[in-house]
Amino acid sequence: MFESKMTTAEILKRVRRIEIKTKGLSNHIFAGEYHSAYKGRGMSFSEVREYTPGDDVKTIDWNVTARFSHPFVKVYEEERELTVMLLVDISNSSLFGTGQRLKREIITELCAVLSFSAATNNDKVGVIFFSDRIERFIPPKKGRSHILRIIRELITIEPASGSGTNVGIALEFLNSVLKKKTIAFLMSDFVTLPFEKPLLLASRKHDLVGIQVFDQADKILPQAGLLKVRDAESGAELWIDTDDKAVRNQYAKNFQNHSDYCRQAFAKSGASMMSVRTDQDYVKTLQAYFKGR
Repeated sequence: MFESKMTTAEILKRVRRIEIKTKGLSNHIFAGEYHSAYKGRGMSFSEVREYTPGDDVKTIDWNVTARFSHPFVKVYEEERELTVMLLVDISNSSLFGTGQRLKREIITELCAVLSFSAATNNDKVGVIFFSDRIERFIPPKKGRSHILRIIRELITIEPASGSGTNVGIALEFLNSVLKKKTIAFLMSDFVTLPFEKPLLLASRKHDLVGIQVFDQADKILPQAGLLKVRDAESGAELWIDTDDKAVRNQYAKNFQNHSDYCRQAFAKSGASMMSVRTDQDYVKTLQAYFKGR
């Protein structure tokens, strides 16, 4: 399974490596975009300052102005504290990857970047780990130590017994444990049962974003003769002739049909969705999403 044989020292070293990389990205690339994309719930009084030409006269604090015999204005700032929930697919299919990195490794970095971006803006972060059931729930909190705990869990967690994927269960759990509106990032390859209804309910309550993480081999079957393949989640095995063009075309069509289903389901619910391939740079994808909000 995923890094299950790592020692404590190796885990801590990897946590630190991920922190350095993703915290740098969040500080220098995403902090401004995140802040612009997710504004606070309103404005709260911060302080007063002397009036300067061009200030809105509606903001004049008449009590302070009377006391000092010249005008002062009220200064407001955003109530920025929000809650970010990460819904993380840890099913067996997340352990697939034909390049240098597995889907789970990409998901781990995405979670870390989003967590540090949220922390920079003083937002809380929580996690729901799921497979075909809820595997673990980390309630939202603030602070670097909390984010480092999340990264450690991302590196080491394994599904207790579930091997499949059920996005609907994760969304239903989100609705049941988070009563107030949250920003929710759902990260999965979406090898799952239909999930339109729970997606619709969750997107009505929360600001929901889906991130489809996939490998090139999920989309294109390599031409390599007769191969014995095994489904990571069901365990089913079969022989396929990858030299058969019809087989390869059907494989690609199945992936495209499923991706279309996911995009349509998110669009109908009013939620956002983006795709990230394991051998491509996710930075540009995230930047484009934040700037497009």
